[in-house]
Amino acid sequence: MRALQLTAVNQLVLATVPDPQPGPGEALIALRAAALNHRDVWIKLGQYAGLKFPCIPGSDGAGVVTAVGSAADQAWVGREVVINPALEWGSDPRAQGGGFSILGLPHDGTLAEQVAVPVAQLTARPAHLSWEEAAALPLAGLTAYRALFARAQLRSGERVLISGVGGGVALTGLQFAVAAGAEVWVTSSSEEKIARAVERGARGGFLYSEAGWERRAAQSPGPFDVIMDSAGGAGFGALVDAAGPAARLVFFGATRGNVPDFPLRKIFWRQISLFGTTMGSPADWADMTAFVARHRIRPVVDRVFPFGEAAAAFNLMERGGQFGKIAVRIGS
Repeated sequence: MRALQLTAVNQLVLATVPDPQPGPGEALIALRAAALNHRDVWIKLGQYAGLKFPCIPGSDGAGVVTAVGSAADQAWVGREVVINPALEWGSDPRAQGGGFSILGLPHDGTLAEQVAVPVAQLTARPAHLSWEEAAALPLAGLTAYRALFARAQLRSGERVLISGVGGGVALTGLQFAVAAGAEVWVTSSSEEKIARAVERGARGGFLYSEAGWERRAAQSPGPFDVIMDSAGGAGFGALVDAAGPAARLVFFGATRGNVPDFPLRKIFWRQISLFGTTMGSPADWADMTAFVARHRIRPVVDRVFPFGEAAAAFNLMERGGQFGKIAVRIGS
C-alpha cells in the first residue's frame, strides 16, 4: 500500500510499504480520508516524546472495514466507520492508564491507504458526515467533548470563552458549546477568524493580541463560567482575569509553553477550578459521537488535499493558515 512515512525528523515521503494485517480482535480499514492535528506536526518536527523512524503519522481517519482478525465479529466487514484514536485508555474513566497511547505514534497511523486497529475503536460513520468531515472528527471531537462536558461540566445557559479559535479543537468546542445551549465567546489574533466564528454561533470575540482585552471581556459580556484553552504560556493569566467567581478553566495543551508567574492568589481567592484533560475515555467517545449525530454537527474542514499532496497539508498546518481541520482524501 501507499503510506506517508516519516523517515527522519522533518523528512516525509510517500512510500510503498507492506499492507498491515489485522491481529486478533482487530479490523483492517481501507481509509477514505484522514485529517491532520498539531500532534502530527510536532511529530514531524521531532518535538514529541517516543519518536521512532520510520513511522506513519495520523490520528484521524475514516474508511471501510475490509477484513477482521481472529476473534473479531465478521459483521464489521463492509461497514463504514470512524476510528477512535485513543488506544488502551484503561479501566478508570477519570484518567488514562499507563498503557494509553494515541494512534499515529507509536502505532502506525491513518496517513496510509490502510490501517489495522482494534475493533473496539470503531464507530459507524455518522450518516450526515462526508468522508472528510468524519475523518476530521475524532481527535478534536473527543478532546473538546471531554474538556467541556466530562471535565468542566458545562451547562446550558452558561457563558463560555474558547481561546485561539481557528484550530480544530477550539472550533469543535465552539460547535459543541453552542449546541448545548451555552453563550459562547472566542479569542483569536485575527478579526477574520472571530468573524467566521460568529457565523458558526459565537456571540463575539476578542483579539488576545490587544492589551487589556480580558478586562474589557470581564465587563462586557461579563465574566465567564467556563474557559477552554490549549495554549498556556504568558496569556494564561489573562484567562484567569476573564474568569468569574467559581469558574472552571479547562486546558489540554501548552503550545505557548508553561505559565510564568502563575496567578495562585487570584485562583484560590475567586474559587476558580483548573481542569487538565487529554483526549477521552471510551465512554466520552460514545457520548461525543452520539452528541454529534443528535445535533447533526459538521466539523469545519478548511482544506482537502489529495493523498499525493499530503506533505503540502503539513506545510499549511505549520504556517497556521487554516480555519478548522485539514483533511487528506485517500481512497475513492
